[in-house]
Amino acid sequence: MKYSEVLELSDDELGFKERELRQELFNLRFRKATAQLDNTARISLLKRDLARVLTSKREREGAQTAGAGGEES
Repeated sequence: MKYSEVLELSDDELGFKERELRQELFNLRFRKATAQLDNTARISLLKRDLARVLTSKREREGAQTAGAGGEES
């Protein structure tokens, strides 16, 4: 998943994608621990995708905070 694709997702979709990626990452780690995983490179790709989603969520939270608390009088 490219970062440009992540930027197109809504906030709800980002939350769903984060949960989905975390679950898949857990499953792959479990399969690796039980020696049932053939493609271990998939774990690294999922970690990167998860990082992209989390980065996008963090940027959106920062933008909302900056917009809401702009100037104080």
